[in-house]
Amino acid sequence: MTQWVENPTGGRDRGPVALVRAWVEVVVQPRRFFRTGVAPGDQAPGLVFAGAVVLAEELSRYALGVAAYPVFGGRPLASAALVVALAVMLVTPATLHLTAALQTLFLIPFAPERGGVSETVQVLGYATAPCLFAGLPFPALRVACAAYGTALLVIGTGQVHDVSLPRAAVVAAIPAAVIFGYGFRGFAAASSLLAGAGAF
Repeated sequence: MTQWVENPTGGRDRGPVALVRAWVEVVVQPRRFFRTGVAPGDQAPGLVFAGAVVLAEELSRYALGVAAYPVFGGRPLASAALVVALAVMLVTPATLHLTAALQTLFLIPFAPERGGVSETVQVLGYATAPCLFAGLPFPALRVACAAYGTALLVIGTGQVHDVSLPRAAVVAAIPAAVIFGYGFRGFAAASSLLAGAGAF
């Protein structure tokens, strides 16, 4: 049942169909996905996956008027394309690598049999799957996306680095705050919901 997850030459399959299949499995069957779909030294598919999620999230924010991007030279579309491209190709991989390095440090006392930074990058990348919908203008949905992404990160950390879920939750707390709380604006959405609740 996992033939479509693995590439017989090593690592995961590439291409749009493989991205969709990876999204479905990581959302529906995360334990099996992280157990079979993360390969040592093959972080490119995870980075591409996270980039695709960020691309969809940012495009939906722009299309629905949620985002207000700066305009350069009086060219709003070109300016938006530039900002989105920077978010996908520069900010996303840089954030994943820095956060993976941080999480690897946290893993040292908890996981003597831990995987490497490459595997951590993949776990972080695939855990962003629910945030495909985080660009829609619904704070409750954004909070749900961030919460589910955090849960996927904890599950993936436990599976890939061979640690218990409670330890994985401790190790993943700060990386989850960085990626889902700030990166995908989960904290801002939660604050919006709390402010709305306080108004009644």
